[in-house]
Amino acid sequence: MEPSWEHFPHQADIGVRGIGSTKDAAFEGAARAMTAVITDPDAVVPAQSVSMACEAPDDELLLVDWLNALIYEMATRKMLFCRFAVRINGHALQATAWGEPVEVLRHQPAVEVKGATYTELSVKQDGQGRWIAQCVVDV
Repeated sequence: MEPSWEHFPHQADIGVRGIGSTKDAAFEGAARAMTAVITDPDAVVPAQSVSMACEAPDDELLLVDWLNALIYEMATRKMLFCRFAVRINGHALQATAWGEPVEVLRHQPAVEVKGATYTELSVKQDGQGRWIAQCVVDV
């Protein structure tokens, strides 16, 4: 099963949800869902890679740290990411994100994601064995 993603409504902010056959894939899907809050991920070219690492005491905090690390990289490098490779070992995450510098006319960023929050925060397997990683992002 390829990682997938979706948004869910939450008052003035937006929920992001990654779904996959593994926890790694669900985290990749959540990252892609977060990109989709900003722009169409298919409009982003995976031209440059950025490596990241996070560590947290549990899966939920690891998801928040992962998404906030991406937000930090997007803001400081002025990039958008469209492809992700995540490896989780215990509560440590190693990842590579591929993307390109923002081109406002081509990417037409809709909003700025300010941060991943603890609202609706959850990392779990559903009844079908799929991993679901979700939270609300502040826009």
